[in-house]
Amino acid sequence: MRIFDPHIHMTSRTTDDYRAMSAAGVRALVEPAFWLGQPRTSPDSFADYFDGLLGWEPFRASQFGIRHHCTIGLNPKEANDPRCVPTLDLLPRYLVKDGVVGVGEIGFDSGTPEEEYAFAAQLELAAEHGLPALVHTPHRDKVTGTARSLALIAGSRLHPSYAVIDHLNELTVGQVADSGCWMGFSIYPDTKMTPERMVRILQQYGTERILVNSAADWGNSDPLLTHATGRAMLDAGFDNDDVDRVLWRNPVTFYGQSGRLDLGETEDVGDALYAGNSILRGTL
Repeated sequence: MRIFDPHIHMTSRTTDDYRAMSAAGVRALVEPAFWLGQPRTSPDSFADYFDGLLGWEPFRASQFGIRHHCTIGLNPKEANDPRCVPTLDLLPRYLVKDGVVGVGEIGFDSGTPEEEYAFAAQLELAAEHGLPALVHTPHRDKVTGTARSLALIAGSRLHPSYAVIDHLNELTVGQVADSGCWMGFSIYPDTKMTPERMVRILQQYGTERILVNSAADWGNSDPLLTHATGRAMLDAGFDNDDVDRVLWRNPVTFYGQSGRLDLGETEDVGDALYAGNSILRGTL
């Protein structure tokens, strides 16, 4: 099983996580810029963070045969902070860099006018740079937030096929399925989806335009839940090709629209590390 995690925050994870992910079949990932849990006070803080996503994290990942890419953006929570809004002026400098395969996370958190302004501005940047957009749906009033997100995308210059609406669930997937946007699902304990619920959605909606991610971060999360979802798919009667489409080919197709994916020798390097780690191999 080869896995491309299209949304995971490795800045929050340890090298042990990288090792376990490699053993589980993760060969590539995308790390979206997000809220770190502690308020940032200026665009300079974002610049240091973006530099880490482009330098240090790809190096860490490469030691375990994993290709690291990122998306860059002003997240919706911090779009409400006047100290952070000038970060929008900083983004064009980063959106031209190799390794940046999209704009994100963008979207709504509380649904404020400030969030809508930043969301619309970054959809325009995505269209201008020919990059996909990773759209965060809010934790509260998700149905309304998803509808507002789709309306904003429809009114922008960004083609729907260049947007993934993430953190969907059973209540919101139907809206996105008919929109032309990609459907993103986070397999995340307690607050989002489980592998079993994800399998039921795949049974109902099929495997096209669907991205499955772990969204693992500093919260109670698990970077191996993409692997668990693949196993649950097989147990439910999906075949290996279905699993490969959802966990590998779909994220390659979506982020490949950036023209910047570099998958290199991911399988060869990762398989060599996996074969050499009998302890981890025996747990999967």
